[in-house]
Amino acid sequence: MAMSFESLLFLLVLLVALVWFARNVRLLVRYLKLGKPENRSDRIGKRLGRVLLIAFGQKKLLREPLAGWLHFSIFWGFVILLTAVVESIGEGLVPGFSLSFLGPLYPPLAFLQDLVGAAVAGAVVVSVIRRLVAPPERLRVSGHARADAILILGLILSVMLTMFGQNATRIALDGGDGTGARFVSGALAGLFEPMSRDTVTTLFHIFFWAHICVVLAFLNYLPKSKHLHILTSIPNVFCSDLGPTGALKPINLADESLTRFGSADVEDFTWKQLLDGYTCTECARCTSVCPAHSTGKLLNPKKIMVDLRARTLEKGSLAVSPGSSVPAPEGSDDIRTRTLLDNYVTEQELWACTTCMACVMECPVTIEHVGTIVDMRRALVLNESRFPDELRATFSNLERNFTPWGFGHSSRADWADGLDIPRMSDVGSADILFWVGCAGSYDARYQKVSRAFVQLLRMANVNFAILGNEEKCNGDAARRMGNEYLAQTLIAENVATLGKYSFSRIVVTCPHCLQSLGKEYRQFGGTYDVVHHTVFLNELVAKGRLSPRTGQAATVTFHDPCYLGRYADEYEAPRHLLALARGSEPREMRRSRDRSFCCGAGGGRMWMEEREGTRVNAERTNEALETGAETIGTGCPFCLTMLTDGVKETNRAEDVTVQDVAEILLASCQK
Repeated sequence: MAMSFESLLFLLVLLVALVWFARNVRLLVRYLKLGKPENRSDRIGKRLGRVLLIAFGQKKLLREPLAGWLHFSIFWGFVILLTAVVESIGEGLVPGFSLSFLGPLYPPLAFLQDLVGAAVAGAVVVSVIRRLVAPPERLRVSGHARADAILILGLILSVMLTMFGQNATRIALDGGDGTGARFVSGALAGLFEPMSRDTVTTLFHIFFWAHICVVLAFLNYLPKSKHLHILTSIPNVFCSDLGPTGALKPINLADESLTRFGSADVEDFTWKQLLDGYTCTECARCTSVCPAHSTGKLLNPKKIMVDLRARTLEKGSLAVSPGSSVPAPEGSDDIRTRTLLDNYVTEQELWACTTCMACVMECPVTIEHVGTIVDMRRALVLNESRFPDELRATFSNLERNFTPWGFGHSSRADWADGLDIPRMSDVGSADILFWVGCAGSYDARYQKVSRAFVQLLRMANVNFAILGNEEKCNGDAARRMGNEYLAQTLIAENVATLGKYSFSRIVVTCPHCLQSLGKEYRQFGGTYDVVHHTVFLNELVAKGRLSPRTGQAATVTFHDPCYLGRYADEYEAPRHLLALARGSEPREMRRSRDRSFCCGAGGGRMWMEEREGTRVNAERTNEALETGAETIGTGCPFCLTMLTDGVKETNRAEDVTVQDVAEILLASCQK
């Protein structure tokens, strides 16, 4: 049977739209190939599980209830209403087509289409009002980004309204939908009953074509808009990093073919990092939780991803069509001489990062901001020796004395004088290796924590030893500051030292040591069972080897260190110890657990000055003081230093103390 003119026209429009869409997608895929290869196809089962939980379950979006449920409604509306689009396409090719051949499944499907369509329309209206009337701080943008968001929401609403118009006029023409399931469309059909059949027929065709044209226009607009994430978010979640949380990827420094290190432009990143740029939804959740941005620094994690996408599209278009490219940013140089680093992203932005992982934790599409930022730091440090002036002394100290602090290596174990602590070089083996860390060895305040922990170990009759002067900085600071060569040198030396001795576990008081020794050393042949001291102390209490005694005690709040919380997913152990030691649960700060606000010292910031905005530690200290607690507890030497300084600056040092969990527990056990 010959197709009607309308069906032929529909087929032509459909083919043109699909071909154009396929072309745009093909170009985007080609641009990704500018990046370096990386295997993200292992452990398929776990990857599919993440897709179900994060992409389809919208787990991360629902951390923010209102916005999360609005997006949940729109997302699942689109998934379910794909069946309505299929029906419309089928009807365009074969008049009268429907999914009624599904039999008893069709009425529930029709009901669901109407229900979800109404929910999506409502969610879109609320979203538009929210953006225009009372947007949250993170969405207070203007210009193209705002217009793009409103346009997308308008297109979604148009898809819903034309779908209802098409269904309602069909019901008006047929005298019913045959199932009675389309309750919204059926109600709207009453609007068309007074009209003549010819008029309703004309309106049906108008709604039909409008629906199809809006759907196809929306499809082809996606690759050109910030809503590209509709196409890339599921692949990005599927390809997310399944390795240890927050572990940086090593550079093969022995590869003689490498002429530059780190990432200065698109070709230096992996294809997955470029996909991160495509997938950024510009929701600014990352920016809203960034401690640097929140305190007036230039860093904006969202901007980093948007810049990466813009540069990828620019460089990709040049590679595909050397004679043409996307428009260059106003006032910029020729695109052939520009790079992502400097022409898009500045040093000032990169060095403001504390590597706290709050951005990664909040991102609903699992973008890995921190690794990308550190890769650009690596390019600055390793290729050009460009870094803040104060880091020259830090790098020099690490090279000469194996610590970021300006102390001689020979004094590393002086904190232990008079404590008669066994050395691994003397005993050869022990159940527990206490990795003291640089702060525990050199910082006068944190040496007290090292001594307190040793006292607790002795109370519990733990067989332990330390490395003493054989211990060197774990390399975390150098690595996060982009000096991968120095970091790997320190790691190799420590791995060689650890290989000489026998022990069951390593216990650390510093979460940065926990991250490096426990997760990143395995990249270099050092696989150890590493545990934070709060977790180990909890085990000793549970076994009855430590007996805290509660009584009249000061109230306490707990500051979650980023590298203990978001990196190691440990929130309960320190709180449990504090509750036992103080007789009541710690008072929670406004931002706590996986939403804890950084102290400001991570990512090498401990050795850099804050010259922009307000101090990160000051904002966090104020949150701690808001609880009214008399003691601020923590489990990290950096946090202890930053919060102590913050309390001093508020002139509250006489009524508020900052202590490590080990110190608080020891006082309780000594009662």
